[in-house]
Amino acid sequence: MSDNESYDDGYEDHGDQDSAVITEKKKKVKRPNLYKVVLHNDHYTTMEFVVAVLINIFHLEHSKAFQVMMHVHKKGVGVAGIYSYEIAETKAHRVMNLAREQKFPLRCSVEPE
Repeated sequence: MSDNESYDDGYEDHGDQDSAVITEKKKKVKRPNLYKVVLHNDHYTTMEFVVAVLINIFHLEHSKAFQVMMHVHKKGVGVAGIYSYEIAETKAHRVMNLAREQKFPLRCSVEPE
């Protein structure tokens, strides 16, 4: 190279220092949106079955399961749990499949929180 030409290799010359600093930007991880699993009242599904579903699928204690079941019975709908979308959908499908096996018309839906 001649004296008038320059060479840029992307590194800054810091004299005798033989180090380079590489900075990495941290990516922010967004929490997943949450969804409610909602049970809908009907006049055929037994209260005992709904309590059993809440205990076995949603892992609620008996007293809490009974409370949720009574809310569904009196108000027409009730929230069984709040989860990420995939988990909410899986639990709703499990409820519906179990209800159909037992010949109950219990409905379960997934709604954004």
